[in-house]
Amino acid sequence: MKAILQILFVLCFVLTAKTYAQDLVYTPKNPAFGGNPYNYSWLMSSAQAQNDIKETTTSSTSSYKTDPLKDFSESLNRQILSQLSRQIVSRQFGEDALSAGTYVLGDYQIEIGDQSSGLNITIVDNKSGSSTTVSVPYF
Repeated sequence: MKAILQILFVLCFVLTAKTYAQDLVYTPKNPAFGGNPYNYSWLMSSAQAQNDIKETTTSSTSSYKTDPLKDFSESLNRQILSQLSRQIVSRQFGEDALSAGTYVLGDYQIEIGDQSSGLNITIVDNKSGSSTTVSVPYF
């Protein structure tokens, strides 16, 4: 039995001594990361084949994509509505900043009225004719 174990031990030692390992070396494909520079044209053509986004070109000679006057008008309307919302909050939680009445500001007609349940604000867009009603209850 001892002889068999010794023979197996010698065989294992001899067999493992004859095996060779190989180093694993990573080589990138992309030339931007150190790969083969001849892969560039293949990588570029496959990327262009997968690209489904079409480039849109505008024929306008203006450097603005939108009308600056329209942008100014929209900005002014946003500032007016922002100021109105600040005044509503300050009236409900402190000072008396709003008075009842009808105001025409830019493209909007704003009607403010006091009711027994709270403050009623109706905002009418003069361009589209749409209206929004906001009811703020008293606390």
